[in-house]
Amino acid sequence: MQTKTHKHLAAAATSEPAPALKLEAVRKSFRTAQGPVQAVAGIDLSVGTGEIVAFLGPNGAGKTTTIDMMLGLTAPTSGTVSVFGKSPRAAVEAGDVSAVLQTGGLLRDLTVRETVTAIAALHGARDRIDSVMERTDITSLAKRKVSKCSGGEQQRLKFALALLPDPRLLILDEPTAGMDVAARHAFWDTMRADALEGRTVLFATHYLEEAQDFAERTVLIGSGKVLVDGPTAKLREATGGRVVSATLPAGLPTDHAVAALSALERVTSVRLAGQRIFVTGPGSDAAARLLLGELAATDLEITAPTLDAAFMELTGVTS
Repeated sequence: MQTKTHKHLAAAATSEPAPALKLEAVRKSFRTAQGPVQAVAGIDLSVGTGEIVAFLGPNGAGKTTTIDMMLGLTAPTSGTVSVFGKSPRAAVEAGDVSAVLQTGGLLRDLTVRETVTAIAALHGARDRIDSVMERTDITSLAKRKVSKCSGGEQQRLKFALALLPDPRLLILDEPTAGMDVAARHAFWDTMRADALEGRTVLFATHYLEEAQDFAERTVLIGSGKVLVDGPTAKLREATGGRVVSATLPAGLPTDHAVAALSALERVTSVRLAGQRIFVTGPGSDAAARLLLGELAATDLEITAPTLDAAFMELTGVTS
């Protein structure tokens, strides 16, 4: 019998392996009393083995519906979804894909270990119980009833259940909701280690700093379509550039400084807050030279573009 580890290696050894996840011209419509609603309006997406991909979008963008189609929980109205070259349902049944979802409850009267043991039996993975509990840091919770676990502890338990079949693809919907900062960092350290071993991770999150810190690639969707798909660092840089701020000399009029900075090439905005001036745009070096030289400003700071700024600019909503 081929072990899951051998399956990972065999999949990686083929000359042109199927993508971990592939969506082609995927659309999904729902019938409502007010008429049909198109939740997903034509998504094309390919995710390779070992990638960590952030899947972002405002509420109503179509994220949850798309994730449901990736897992075979609902079928597309048109287009195709495949997971390692199989239908999503076949991939789930084979243990190739697991998920941590916001929906879906746990049995509150079972202990943490009883819960893991019950799900392990379904997957034929009793030998993985201890290692999975240790990996997700729930060993100390083994005898605690699920009803007594915090929201973050229940998320870690869901993560453990998802790891039991040793999936090649993990799909995570708000996986760190309810976790404290330390638990969130530990979670992503585990995800990085898994990706290095060939596991593919796609996650949706409202913590934009998680995408910024942990995803090499970001897919941003809005109105059921892909708005941007590329390296996370490039997405940050593509929307507005760095912010240069400095304090202008007291007692001097600020109009000249605003006009001089606004006239620079590749400056997109200039704003004042008292004597503090903020300059945004790719032309940050020229702005810094002008501020420290002719304008005699002090306390200069330069900050890198954030994913929050990109998110707001591309979707038109706050994060």
